[in-house]
Amino acid sequence: MTTLFYVDDSKDDLFYVDYMSKKQQIDVDLFCFSTAEMALEALETRAAEGKTSPDLLVADLYMPLDSGIGLITRLRLDDRFKAMRLAICSGSDAAEDRARSLDAGADVYLEKPLDLATVILNLEM
Repeated sequence: MTTLFYVDDSKDDLFYVDYMSKKQQIDVDLFCFSTAEMALEALETRAAEGKTSPDLLVADLYMPLDSGIGLITRLRLDDRFKAMRLAICSGSDAAEDRARSLDAGADVYLEKPLDLATVILNLEM
């Protein structure tokens, strides 16, 4: 089963992804976090317990306190997580947002609303 961490300050976006995973019966172990710090703590706990990293972490581009780019940058600098697949998501289709995200170390840039089934399918390829 695919393990996915989703980080977004929008309760509506968190609800939508969780709802769609259940409605579409997507085989995913989904963990939702409203802050980058909560996601980072969960990753550190998993690592300390000897568990594998998630198959993908998706972070919202624009969040208060720590943006998705800030989280991606921190993870790429940490040897425990630098090989993990990382994505930035946003409602923005601006080329500069995409470029900044990829330059920061994201493997992929996803536009909202997330099509969770397609994201999971692409992970399995």
